[in-house]
Amino acid sequence: MAWTFGDFHLDPDGFQLARHGVAVPLEPQVLALLIHLVRHHDRMVSKDEVVEAVWHGRAVSDASISSRIRSVRQALDDDGARQEMIQTVHGRGFRFVAKVTTTMPACVLHGAPTIEPPEQIFGKPSIAILPFRPLGLEPTLAVFAEAIPHEIIEALSRLRWLAVIARGSSFRFREGEADMDMVTKALSARYVLAGIIECRGTGLAVTLELVDAKSRQVLWADRLESQLDEMDELRSRIVAHLVAALETHIPFNEARVAELNKLEDLDAWANYHVGLRHLYRFTTADTEQALTCFERAVASDPTFARAHAGLSFTSFLSAFLRLDPDRPAAVRATRHHAERAMEFDALDPFANFTMGRSFWLTDEPEVAAEWLSRATALNPNYAQGFYASAFTAMLIGDAAATTAALDTSLHLSPLDPLLYGVHGVRAQMLMQLEDYEAAAGWADRAAAQPGAHYLIGMIALVANGLADRHERTGSLGQDIRRRKPDATAADYFTAFPTRDVKSRARIAAELARQGF
Repeated sequence: MAWTFGDFHLDPDGFQLARHGVAVPLEPQVLALLIHLVRHHDRMVSKDEVVEAVWHGRAVSDASISSRIRSVRQALDDDGARQEMIQTVHGRGFRFVAKVTTTMPACVLHGAPTIEPPEQIFGKPSIAILPFRPLGLEPTLAVFAEAIPHEIIEALSRLRWLAVIARGSSFRFREGEADMDMVTKALSARYVLAGIIECRGTGLAVTLELVDAKSRQVLWADRLESQLDEMDELRSRIVAHLVAALETHIPFNEARVAELNKLEDLDAWANYHVGLRHLYRFTTADTEQALTCFERAVASDPTFARAHAGLSFTSFLSAFLRLDPDRPAAVRATRHHAERAMEFDALDPFANFTMGRSFWLTDEPEVAAEWLSRATALNPNYAQGFYASAFTAMLIGDAAATTAALDTSLHLSPLDPLLYGVHGVRAQMLMQLEDYEAAAGWADRAAAQPGAHYLIGMIALVANGLADRHERTGSLGQDIRRRKPDATAADYFTAFPTRDVKSRARIAAELARQGF
């Protein structure tokens, strides 16, 4: 519902006060106080009730209450002398005395509620990073409650797919003074990141919580600790850990919400996120569904760089996994769509990522490495970019670079949808180093990951065969033939065109021994 009084219109759901149709700027606590007074205009509101409603029971002084009441009166052109809007009941509380007219929600008609359709989401997802709530911190350490969120805002601002509420707006909400309703309505954020920073003996602990502002569902939470003399390292860990988590959890949630609506009703961003969700399932049907979503996104917004990059990704999968019988056409499409993505946003890490991977398909790993390096430079916390860099280094035979990039990728995103690839690349590199026992262990871990495709199974087959784990190769071979009846050694070397001649010969011999 909403209320009108005098020249004013107060919308609690929209968290806005307007006068003659023009929004009146108010501090969140002031607006929350006004809403509570108007909602209960038929009675006196006690001071204790004001404290509970605005400060959630936290101890505050009478001066703080008086300050917020004075701000409400100023916004309404009222004052303590006239008290035409807000009347003070001395020593007890306040009463809203202006005549209030209530407007019922539009969904209640003829006395019967109607069922509302699922809420549609439009545009780029947005997030508000709130100052952390300090617990038991000395004044010299309390600065980290704002310093760390500020660094997070700067890091997230590099992401091209996420809108980050400016520090000047989000930092108006301090020390848990505002509840989630107040924050989301005031900032129009789809997601909120809150945190607590507290002393733990000789160190600090930071607890993070990512919340869906609409459903109030906690999508992700974590806790990181550090000694006081390692604060710089803790700050960098928090930023890196968080960016990688958001890359996974927000797109997944965006797709989940969007799928409640009809595909044809979604905007470009919603179609993009649904496409991503299908993309990472790595099946023929899901790749085709992802293609449809990205095509709809491009049709809705022809300059949407990430949608073009998504089309490049689907074409890459068609070529890499041989889902398209016309592989040369899929290779050309991979490059074409990546170029279009770069044309519209050359600074998007995902666009650079897809451009780099297009050079895998043409056996140009040195060129791929340059594009992938650019992707991770644009976003130093881009886990998939580091994974792709590791793959490229593996093709060239640079074991040190492969290991370093894989470790970075795994550190940034331990639950990444491409985790099967991270472990598979490590296994492939270990085979080139002739450490077959370790290769088999990593290959088995890769094959057990969600989304692992038949080529990962072939890596596990070869690694186990070279490690003389013959009891394992039988089941792996059956699974590969079930998933890809026409799989051959040529498929393996097309996907993994490594430069190491000796390891290629050993792998080819093992594949032949297993009937491929």
